Amino acid sequence: MMSQFANIRNKLINYKNIALGLFIFSVGLFKKVVIADSFAVWATNGFDKAEILTFFEAWATSLSYTFGLYFDFSGYCDMAIGVALLFNICLSINFNSPYKSLDIQEFWRRWHITLGKFLKDYIYIPLGGNRQGKARTYINLMTTFIIGGIWHGAGWTFVFWGFLHGLALVVHRFWTSFGIKMNKILAWFITFNFVNFAWIFFRAKEFDDAIKVIKGMAGLSGVVVPTFFVRFAFWVSWVLKVELGLQLLQIMIVRI
Repeated sequence: MMSQFANIRNKLINYKNIALGLFIFSVGLFKKVVIADSFAVWATNGFDKAEILTFFEAWATSLSYTFGLYFDFSGYCDMAIGVALLFNICLSINFNSPYKSLDIQEFWRRWHITLGKFLKDYIYIPLGGNRQGKARTYINLMTTFIIGGIWHGAGWTFVFWGFLHGLALVVHRFWTSFGIKMNKILAWFITFNFVNFAWIFFRAKEFDDAIKVIKGMAGLSGVVVPTFFVRFAFWVSWVLKVELGLQLLQIMIVRI
């Protein structure tokens, strides 16, 4: 970034960058205000207000937070990228369709890319990375993501979230050492549901809140189809279509 600030050419008005910046900012604002804030209502009701969650209510709660967090965070990043372009400054892309990942390592290459790079460069590699044998590599991965969990907040739920992702990366590295390839649909299904499961602990204020949601998702609190679930399913399908459309539109405009 500093070299861009120092570049005299970036002090000139660039109408193409202004148009592109306004568009990307608008996309980010739409993600935050229209999509993320709508999901936040369901997530808040499930995590903070409901005492018991049935099967469909629990899944709606967890998925609402999973999608809401992505659209909230990626929306803010899009707005930052858009504003920077108004001044001819190009910021790094921070999200690259992370929920399309086929394994947990790919997820961390697509999710919060700048944080993943920071953890790798300043924690994982200084600890020794993967240069000191398999056992030490596994320890370094666990340590890095437990520290990453603490970085997000001073609570045991954040530590456990980091532990889960560290454990998943250890399992993935152990699995790939055998050279076995999984069916892509199955790989995506497992990866997405693991990420969705781990986000429960990230969002929950206490472990009891997380257990409440998990019990509901397992059907231990009953299986009842609430009237709102049909609206929720329709909303999710609509959001996915909008997200795909926005991605295609961004690609087209950037190429122009």
